[in-house]
Amino acid sequence: MSDAPREVAPAPTWGFEEAFRESYLSLVRALTAACGDAEVAADCVQDAWVKAHVRWRRISAYDNPIAWVRRVAIHKMRDHFRREARGSRARALLAAGSTFVEEPVVGAGGGAIALVASLPPQQRLAMSLYYVEGLTVAEVAAAMSISEGAVKFHMNQGRERLRPRLVEASDA
Repeated sequence: MSDAPREVAPAPTWGFEEAFRESYLSLVRALTAACGDAEVAADCVQDAWVKAHVRWRRISAYDNPIAWVRRVAIHKMRDHFRREARGSRARALLAAGSTFVEEPVVGAGGGAIALVASLPPQQRLAMSLYYVEGLTVAEVAAAMSISEGAVKFHMNQGRERLRPRLVEASDA
């Protein structure tokens, strides 16, 4: 055994611009499919990248800094719709004097995005990340902070809900 100090290889670093260019559009597409609103999706992804830029020295040393940005964008999207839902419920309660308000439904454009938009939020997000952004089940699980089994469950449930509608569309 030698007494000479060992050299430690530096962690690979990503350039901010390179990481941004590589992932921005696909992440916006995935979150648009998940929430049905391209503007909200773009805002959430942009906010996540701004947050990453401030911390880039640390984040760039991560094994996958884009996964960190994706996770932050997903959290920002969820926060946005939670705030929107609370505001809608509060306004409805004040206006109607009612004690019950239905959850708001997120709208979407036509085609496949409209079909996915009809799914519950967890199924919608899992399927969007998997099919639109092209993540693996493990990456979707990490992004959503759930187990791989839960991702598979949500995707299976989503497919089951969509199957009758896809059959109808192909028969028409």
